[in-house]
Amino acid sequence: MKIELGEWPVSGNGAEAANVELAIEARGLVKRFDGFTAVDGVDIAVPKGSIYGILGPNGAGKTTTLRMLLGIIDPDAGYRRVLGCERPTEVARRIGYLPEERGLYPAMKAYEAIAFLAALRGVPLKDGRRLGREMLEEHGLGYAADRQIRQMSKGMAQQVQLLGTLVHQPDLVVFDEPFSGLDALNQGKLERMIRALAARGTTVIFSTHVIAHAERLCDQVAIIAGGKVPFAGPVDVARDRLRPQVRLETRATDGPWRAALPADARHEGAFWYFTLPETGIEPLLRALIEGNAGILSLSIERAGLHDAFVAIAGEAAAKALEEGPLGENGGDTP
Repeated sequence: MKIELGEWPVSGNGAEAANVELAIEARGLVKRFDGFTAVDGVDIAVPKGSIYGILGPNGAGKTTTLRMLLGIIDPDAGYRRVLGCERPTEVARRIGYLPEERGLYPAMKAYEAIAFLAALRGVPLKDGRRLGREMLEEHGLGYAADRQIRQMSKGMAQQVQLLGTLVHQPDLVVFDEPFSGLDALNQGKLERMIRALAARGTTVIFSTHVIAHAERLCDQVAIIAGGKVPFAGPVDVARDRLRPQVRLETRATDGPWRAALPADARHEGAFWYFTLPETGIEPLLRALIEGNAGILSLSIERAGLHDAFVAIAGEAAAKALEEGPLGENGGDTP
């Protein structure tokens, strides 16, 4: 389905977008709890088939936003459309959801837990049991298919719940802090799984407080802080909010070429550091060559998503982001 967006800024840079096929569209979402505004006018547009990250610190409103998008809770104001439907619960069977609060019945065997989650999405129990065993085998957990959840490590149980989220082959997958509790090896496995889902056309949206995951995986992000979204759009657009930084090393320490250095240039040790001029690097290179500066090394580094987050959301939000969630619910809602 094609949705005409008019002046809807999907790119996050104010550019008009039209004929963009969206898996999720939300405008002006507001949610209050006992007088506290947890989400305050959130706008999000998630293109179909993309990997979309909701990036923000503890208490920013990430979980509340996801729950509104899924129809678990209703917004107090605003508009949402998920997979073309204004009532998300009506398309629940096309959605896979991994909540931050992990939970499986402890007495269930691993393959039965997957079958149970599949049954909740309309898959016959017999098929769910077969798929459960197949998926566990495929992901290196076949040996644990008949093991009870209570007999598994936290990481293994989380992998079982993840497979149960995907067993019905959903069109949209929503993960809330999916990397929490996973070791580095299993985080890598999950990243590969997310990329594979997107490669076959599945839309993936996940919340995270870890910038590295968002930077490696996401096509687009929504930066959320204090219940608001100061930026939503492509990761590259967020990074381009800051100009690249230049590191220059010269053989000569002085000369007429120094007049060509930008005003913010600072000399530390053997290197000069400064922001890439609006005119680009070429005029400076000419001045360095003509002035016999003797260029030993020159590198241009584009701003990372962390620096962009600081510039967009502020130092306080960035510090809170680095501290991570305080609990299983991330402090997002009461």
